[in-house]
Amino acid sequence: MAFAAGPVFAATATAATATATATAATAAAAAADGAKLFQTKTCWSCHGKDAKTPILPEYPKIAGQNAKYAEMQMNDIKSGKRANGNALAMKAIMVLVNEKEIKVLADYVSKMKP
Repeated sequence: MAFAAGPVFAATATAATATATATAATAAAAAADGAKLFQTKTCWSCHGKDAKTPILPEYPKIAGQNAKYAEMQMNDIKSGKRANGNALAMKAIMVLVNEKEIKVLADYVSKMKP
């Protein structure tokens, strides 16, 4: 017994396509936002424009870093939980970055080629 594709199937397929398109657009927008934030929040000035050529050898190369790890480090520096090493230099910048921006930046650097 064969089933005919009816209006319900067509509507479901259209909704799935629209969802996939919206998801792709959202990912592209987030990447663009991440790149913009990386510039405007001055991340590049210490970590390098490619996030792998820091200005000082003791600054980390963050391109390709795990997003959750990067997010946790930024949050810990911002809150003062992490106050070792070069955290003081980062803390001055982190006051300019909100929680949503931290997530976007962490996602962005995680997708950069190490």
